[in-house]
Amino acid sequence: MQIFSVEGMTCGHCVRAVTQAVQSKDPAASVNVNLGAKEVGVESRLSPEEVIGLISEEGYSAKLA
Repeated sequence: MQIFSVEGMTCGHCVRAVTQAVQSKDPAASVNVNLGAKEVGVESRLSPEEVIGLISEEGYSAKLA
């Protein structure tokens, strides 16, 4: 499980956007979003850089936690 610190997430729409962005490239990915902690846990075959890129495309600032 890779943990990312993500800025800018505030609501359920944000959770869906981030989840769908990652799962668009890896449908089997497990994505767990914690809005309060501003963290996203991802279990995926994607590299951390790929995940950060996908989250960034949705308009959020992401980095490995």
